[in-house]
Amino acid sequence: MPVTLDLDALDFGKGGGRVTIVTQDAITGVVLMVAHADRVALARTIETGEMHYTSRTRGLWHKGATSGNRQRVVSLSADCDGDAVLARVEPMGPACHTGMVSCFGEVALASDMLAALDRTITQRAATPATSGDRPSYTRRLLGDRNLRLKKLGEEVAELVAACADADVGRSTDEAADVMYHTLVALHGVGANFDAVRMVLAARAQMTPPPNPLP
Repeated sequence: MPVTLDLDALDFGKGGGRVTIVTQDAITGVVLMVAHADRVALARTIETGEMHYTSRTRGLWHKGATSGNRQRVVSLSADCDGDAVLARVEPMGPACHTGMVSCFGEVALASDMLAALDRTITQRAATPATSGDRPSYTRRLLGDRNLRLKKLGEEVAELVAACADADVGRSTDEAADVMYHTLVALHGVGANFDAVRMVLAARAQMTPPPNPLP
């Protein structure tokens, strides 16, 4: 679906010829960066389907043209005053020049603890074992298919039992364990949490909106 935005409805004058762009990961909802764009930059964004911004020092710039960390546009939405645009994107790499996913650092990612856990599992999987070291629990699970599936089954059974007992504390604790072991199992077959997000996002788009209240 082509990207659309009514440029005539934007108030470029308020910002000296530019509007504020809040760029958000379309899958995770994490705010990646805040920048500015003039009419030309937004027109290029709409034309190419990739984010273009305007800087006082750099002028028109194509995000990721040099680094490769481009941002494919999913949607552009103006705010109620027309002086800011929410750009939902699929990032092809870190948004920040420091190499961080977000220019706001770990604070921006902290609200998404499942994604943070998923990244930790990825890091554990990528950490090579050193001679004589005892492997981490995560690496043990990733290296033993039967063990990780057995543990997942055990945790699910414990969650069911806690819910059957209506024990709120145990239920939440067991749910956290199930989520951890589910993510490890996904990594074991070559998937990850972002893949699950994409499935959920696709299902949400197929779900009809609820009937309006009378």
